[in-house]
Parts: sequence; C-alpha cells; structure tokens
Amino acid sequence: MMDNNMGGKNVCGCPHHKMGPTALVIFGLVFLLGNLNILTASAVSMIWPIILIVAGLMKMKSGSCKCC
Repeated sequence: MMDNNMGGKNVCGCPHHKMGPTALVIFGLVFLLGNLNILTASAVSMIWPIILIVAGLMKMKSGSCKCC
C-alpha cells in the first residue's frame, strides 16, 4: 500500500521493501566490526551466510503486497 509521502514521492510502508537496505547495513556493520578486530575473521565468515539465509527466509515468508 503506497500511503507514506516523503518529499513528494509515494513510499511503500511494507516491511519486505526494507529488507534489502537492512541487510546491506547489517553486512556493512559485520565487515566493519571485522576490520576493527572487534569480530574475528572466523566470526565474520560464519555470520554473513546466516544473514543471507535469514533474509531469504523472511522474504519467502512475507509474500507480496498489493503494491508489488
């Protein structure tokens, strides 16, 4: 449903449209924490596939909305 209005553009408020940007931010944080040696390389290599799996499962579960 296109009901939010931001800067003259209609923006869909459906949660599955926010998955891409959210996954991108989480990937960036994981790799940043790895580069800052807060997370070990083995932790980073284990976390990023889990993020992909969870994002895929959430996308499959959410289905589509009326705006799609």
